[in-house]
Amino acid sequence: MVKAVEWFTGISLLLSMWSAFLFDTDLRLFTKLQRDIGLMMPLYLIIAFASVSLAIIGYRVATFNDCKDAATELKKQLEEARKDLKKRGFRFD
Repeated sequence: MVKAVEWFTGISLLLSMWSAFLFDTDLRLFTKLQRDIGLMMPLYLIIAFASVSLAIIGYRVATFNDCKDAATELKKQLEEARKDLKKRGFRFD
């Protein structure tokens, strides 16, 4: 439950900041440059999320470990299954 509250708080903070940029009509709290950057914030967040996701996927693929023991065990099980199926009348060509 604590993690959900953290995410909800972060998303609420970002949405409130973005709505302040979006609806700043009469108060003029922000300069034109700040308003332009603020309006593009969702696009920047999507690009940042995609970049981080691709980096994580690339790292996981690069450091993928090889399970040699599991591979030999699987090959042994396949041979046992083949022998059992041959006894039951199946043919492997």
